[in-house]
Amino acid sequence: MSPQQALAVGSALLYRQGRLLDERRWADWLALFCEDCEYWVPAWVTENRLTEDPDSEVSLIYYDLRSRLADRVWRVESGTSVASDPLPRTCHAITNITVEQASDDAIALFACFRVDYHWRTQSQAFFGHYHHQLRREDGDWRVARQKIVVQNDYIPTLLDFYLV
Repeated sequence: MSPQQALAVGSALLYRQGRLLDERRWADWLALFCEDCEYWVPAWVTENRLTEDPDSEVSLIYYDLRSRLADRVWRVESGTSVASDPLPRTCHAITNITVEQASDDAIALFACFRVDYHWRTQSQAFFGHYHHQLRREDGDWRVARQKIVVQNDYIPTLLDFYLV
């Protein structure tokens, strides 16, 4: 696969992911992930160093299977997540998508993001970097690994999958 083809595939998937989150189309969003996916938002240890191991260090969010991510989505949908009631309105902006590696069955991407959200009486934003590993499964491209580095990690109220 050429870098241009990989960029087109990756950009389409990342833009779709942001739109599905904004539209709260959780089932369609979950379908973008491989069953054995890793979804990770590491924490900052110092101003310049992130946690490196989600199994032994603190993470802001960590799910090591799509089924675990689906459990979180279920809690949000069912209303059993107090932190998600009411759900904030969001707007995902994804930019600077670059291909780091590409083959016929795998793509590594870097991108920048900003998610503006309005919750109750306040509007805020999270911004940072995405690191995606995409894998072709049954002819479709899926997220095998998504690492999200939140640059403004002061969390004023909440942080959840729909905000990054």
